[in-house]
Parts: sequence; structure tokens; C-alpha cells
Amino acid sequence: MLSKFLKVLAMLTVGLVLAGQPARAADPENTLFLDLPWGRVVIEMRPDLAPQHVARIKELVRKGFYDGLSFHRVIAGFMAQGGDPTGTGSGGSGIKLPAEFSGEHFTRGVVGMARSSSPNSADSQFFIMLGTTPSLDYKYTIWGRVVEGMEHVDKITKGSEADNGVVSRPDKIVRMRVAADVRE
Repeated sequence: MLSKFLKVLAMLTVGLVLAGQPARAADPENTLFLDLPWGRVVIEMRPDLAPQHVARIKELVRKGFYDGLSFHRVIAGFMAQGGDPTGTGSGGSGIKLPAEFSGEHFTRGVVGMARSSSPNSADSQFFIMLGTTPSLDYKYTIWGRVVEGMEHVDKITKGSEADNGVVSRPDKIVRMRVAADVRE
């Protein structure tokens, strides 16, 4: 009985120690580091849900496309949107992606692709959910989830709801990297 108790106690201790550790990239090839001026956000990409979107995001990240771009539209309790090289909400990389909708839900921390009214118009713009919004489910592509650093996402400057979340002095992405490419 004592040995069983000690085994359970050891398992709980290991669990507590691991719970206090920073997230590790389970799959470095499908993990993004999004660096903001005040800290790092770790995003687990989901090629199982959106293989074409994940491949394109990684391609753009590896080209440095997102470095220095702003979060031009941010609505408190809803989402933070970035990835537009013009900073206006109408720009992109020039390659449209076909929709890859899934059964996943748009909850806090989910990363999805912005698009126009056409389902097959996602390009480079993405958004990070600040809350849960079921009305987006099955209508936008989910390609990732924040697994560490949501407190940094919460600090992104919010825009006015009266102006659809447009931020007059937006915060910028310092850089984005695929974890497999980072040697720290």
C-alpha cells in the first residue's frame, strides 16, 4: 500500500513540476514563435486541419514576410488581426488559398485565416481569438492554436469598436519563426 502511495505521489510531483515549465515545441516543424515587443507567443500549427494554409504560413514565415507587420484590427474580447503588408486590411502576399474548414471551434487562442466574403480568398492575414465566437465556426480556416504566451496577445493595442477595431497606432510583430529553424 505504501509503495502504491509513493508511486502516485511521485507521479503527482512530476506533473506539478512539468506544469510549471514553459511549453516545449512538440513538433518544431509545426510550431511558430511569434515575437511581440513584450514577449513570445508560441503557436502550434495544425496541418491535420489545414495542410495548405500551414504550408503557406511556414513559407511566408521563412521568407520573413510577417516581420514588422502590424496588428491593424483588434477588437477586445473577439480577435487580433495582422499579416497585411499594407496595414489596411486589404493587402496580402498575392496567393489566395482554398478554404479548409473543419469541425474545430473558434475559442480563445485559436488562430484562423482572415478572408473576404469569398471562402477561397484567404491569403496572408490571420487572426488570434481573444474570446470564443461560435459564429465563425465552419466559415473560416483554423490553422493553429496559441499554446504559450496568450498574456502577450492580450496586451496588443485594441481598436475602437465604432471603427470595426481599426487600430490607429498598431503594435507590430517583431518577428515570426518556425521553431525548427531557431537555434537559441
